[in-house]
Amino acid sequence: MADEPEGMGEQQLDLRARRREARRTQTYALFLKDFCAASGLPRDRAEKALVSVLCALEQRLIKGEADDLRAQLPMKLQEALQACNPQRERPVWKFGLDEFLQMVAEDIGGDRAQAESVTRAAFATVRAHITEGEAEQVGHELPADLRALWARPI
Repeated sequence: MADEPEGMGEQQLDLRARRREARRTQTYALFLKDFCAASGLPRDRAEKALVSVLCALEQRLIKGEADDLRAQLPMKLQEALQACNPQRERPVWKFGLDEFLQMVAEDIGGDRAQAESVTRAAFATVRAHITEGEAEQVGHELPADLRALWARPI
């Protein structure tokens, strides 16, 4: 076949695909484990909360920066964030911390304190898994009140 590396049989290609999927799964599982530890949420609630925070963050960033951030996240998380795409097609929505936390609270079905706790944990987890340069670029895009939450450790 034209797109198969020369000399590779079907079994070798299947093994490569399984290894690639295993790496994708392990990378996502580690990221989610870190977020669960930081947030105290069980896995089923953690996934929804993490996507909620990251979707809200992507709405606040310019598209290019949102794309750069997304590229550094695990592939399975990138796939989960595809639900954010309709929101990403509009211009950047200039909102601050209060609006951000309100969006997250509504999405996770919690109050402001829960939204802040989840956001703080999500931000810390993301920062631990991306380059410092990317973290700085994201921080420069945020208003001061939201930037303080982004920069603050748990």
